[in-house]
Amino acid sequence: MTTSSAPGKVYLFGEHAVVYGEPAVPCAIERRARVTVERREDERLRVRANDLTLDGFTVTWGGETDTRPDVDVPAPLVEAATGYIDGAIAQALDAAGEPAAGFDVTVESDIPLGAGLGSSAAVVVAGIDAATRELGAELSSEELADRAYQVEYDVQDGQASRADTFCSAMGGAVRVQGEDCRRLGEVPTLPFVVGYDGNTGDTGELVAGVRELKHTYGFAADAVESIGDLVRAGEAALRDGDVEELGRLMDFNHGLLSALGVSARSLDTMVWAAREADALGAKLTGAGGGGCIVALDRTEQTHTALEYTPGCTDAFRAELDTEGVRVER
Repeated sequence: MTTSSAPGKVYLFGEHAVVYGEPAVPCAIERRARVTVERREDERLRVRANDLTLDGFTVTWGGETDTRPDVDVPAPLVEAATGYIDGAIAQALDAAGEPAAGFDVTVESDIPLGAGLGSSAAVVVAGIDAATRELGAELSSEELADRAYQVEYDVQDGQASRADTFCSAMGGAVRVQGEDCRRLGEVPTLPFVVGYDGNTGDTGELVAGVRELKHTYGFAADAVESIGDLVRAGEAALRDGDVEELGRLMDFNHGLLSALGVSARSLDTMVWAAREADALGAKLTGAGGGGCIVALDRTEQTHTALEYTPGCTDAFRAELDTEGVRVER
């Protein structure tokens, strides 16, 4: 039996624009997904999922039947979850040179599902790592990140970027632009505060909406390019340790994302609550449409304000996690 964990993430800058070759800077946070893998004697796959902001479920398939039983969970969520686990196991078998094997897989997570905090990437990264180790092999963080990206790319119909999986595998603050992925050096203390509205956005639909706007309106394409310029300015602020400038750029980034149609009333409400509490900056994080916002605030004011903001179901501090994927046991 092997257990691995991997961190979730927030986007400091760059979501959506990263799909079009612009840079993005995600940061790993100290909220983790843990995947436990134990090899079976047969070739079936049994997956038990807990704490994914939905009712827990257990699904078994493979071997003589691929039938998935009815469970009290929305079908798309089950299909996505099993798709990620299927892909992670397939990558582990390939990496270990095993033609086939069965596993009992247990998934536990502190990361809200579909909230823009990289829950699926963390599950896939931890799943590949645990399954590969259970088969007696071990991958570098870079190969692990690449294999996890291939899983997300397949499950998300080619709409994934390398940002989430690379950040989850490596930890810390990273820069992703197309195929160029690297961990940034020393960065200042980033006093993240996260607000969560309890909702999930449809990533595919939101990405498609931005694509349509970009193809229809020149100014929408300009907005995407402006996000790329903003990320580059943010990298300079990170190097200088200028957290106040990072906050200002986060505010600007949220405005551009809102103009591209990926914000939501609940996200805007939380962003403004953070700003009115004197946060250094605040923006949505992830695909949008619902989910989470991230703010920078050294004080407790933003956290307190979000706790009393209508529509915010959870608020928490999220320290930068400098460690990526790791073995728990």
